[in-house]
Amino acid sequence: MQRTKLSSYGIIFAIIGVVLFSAKAVLVKLAYKYDISSEHLLLFRMLFSLPFYAIIAIFNRPIKNKKIDHKDYLWILFFGFVGYYLASYFDFLGLQYIKAGLERIILFLYPTLVIIISRIFLKNKINNKQLLAILLTYIGIVVTFWGELQLHADNLFLGSCLVFLSALTYAIYIVGSGWLIPKFGVVTFTSYAMIVSSMCIIIQYLIFDRGDIMSYPVELYLICIVMAIFSTIIPSYLVSASIARIGASNFSIIASLGPFSTIILAYIFLEEKLSIIQIIGSGIVILGIYIVSKRSE
Repeated sequence: MQRTKLSSYGIIFAIIGVVLFSAKAVLVKLAYKYDISSEHLLLFRMLFSLPFYAIIAIFNRPIKNKKIDHKDYLWILFFGFVGYYLASYFDFLGLQYIKAGLERIILFLYPTLVIIISRIFLKNKINNKQLLAILLTYIGIVVTFWGELQLHADNLFLGSCLVFLSALTYAIYIVGSGWLIPKFGVVTFTSYAMIVSSMCIIIQYLIFDRGDIMSYPVELYLICIVMAIFSTIIPSYLVSASIARIGASNFSIIASLGPFSTIILAYIFLEEKLSIIQIIGSGIVILGIYIVSKRSE
């Protein structure tokens, strides 16, 4: 009974976390209406998030019964830089050029990229089910991409490439960090990685920018605060709690709700067009991701 109850909580956490993460793309598009750069927007997101992650990290120390050496902390620095800083930066840049719905579809290629990277570097075998899933996923991208091309052709290729790089860097993070999470614990590892990402953004601003960040409209700061709390902090830990309860495979299946969630939110809040071709492409991608995620126990 207790296990079933925990599984139910895990499913609820996953659904809420996926929807909140999906809302980030919509919030970014709303923020761009105030003529803010990608660098400043990402800076605000991480500045408002950093105090929360720092406090959580202080009160959630690494697991004492696990052997942790100095190299493990260096790996956290690396994966925090690649998985959260670069992935977020590429994503924010790409959203300047493409719609939120297409961004979410491309970003959800990361499960197939995880399989490919694991095959190349970890020598994990790719079975026929995974090959079928990869094929379906990329067919879905082509279908959705073609429909988007007819609606909005300016800088579409550049925006799509940037978001693809975001998916690739996040996939590298997923593959490489799996062996660190058991050492530090999910909450502690996530907090440390997000702190590293925040510091990277701050350093980037201090070295390359130093532009005025105090003259934006109040509405923009409110959007960034909402993004930090509801599309960064809360979902990051909801996702961690979900994976701890139902496992990464089950979570990935539920995470397939992400593209639909973003497209619907963009349709409601951004008044973006919702075409039949987008729905078909989204369905094909979700089918491919479902096949990737569903593993035999």
